[in-house]
Amino acid sequence: MTVYDEQWWEERYASGQSEWSGRPNDVLVAETADLPPGTALDVGCGTGGDAVWLAARGWRVTGVDLSRTALDRAAAAAEASGVAERTTWQHGDVTSWVPPERAFDLVTSAFLHAAASQREDVVRRLAAGVAPGGTLLIAQHDPSDLHTVRHGGDPDLFATAEELAAALPAGEFDVLVAQARPRLGRAHEGEDVPMADAVLRARRR
Repeated sequence: MTVYDEQWWEERYASGQSEWSGRPNDVLVAETADLPPGTALDVGCGTGGDAVWLAARGWRVTGVDLSRTALDRAAAAAEASGVAERTTWQHGDVTSWVPPERAFDLVTSAFLHAAASQREDVVRRLAAGVAPGGTLLIAQHDPSDLHTVRHGGDPDLFATAEELAAALPAGEFDVLVAQARPRLGRAHEGEDVPMADAVLRARRR
């Protein structure tokens, strides 16, 4: 079984295999359209596509990732986009790193797949950083995508939006969106295929 630890991600970024488009993911764009800019935390920020997009729209963003190489590239992207002063980059492992409590107007995480044994703890760590009235936004591959995405096809790494919502601290959040959202994605061989994202959007009371 593959262990997606810091060494694995560093080797992947060093090999050039994790060169994403740099564009923000569609879920982030759609679900933050009605939010006024404030403070944001992007956990598993990778090379900074989402964080830089938020910063360009007036957010002050902290990006956290397990890979130092990814963070270096994210910082370079922020500099190139003229938003370096609105971005901060921090090395951290979401399975042990704890965000400042109730400090962010938006906490977002895209395609950060925790193992089932760690999922509730990871969701609660993300939720802990959301300020009163703030938004938690999680997007990842829906279990229906097992046949089209990588991660070794390990079902242990996939969860429905409803399962993610069930991990939230009881009585602290209102769930606004919990759904499998269809989209057209790219499969292993490069062809476009129907896919779906598990999308959770919740607001702290």
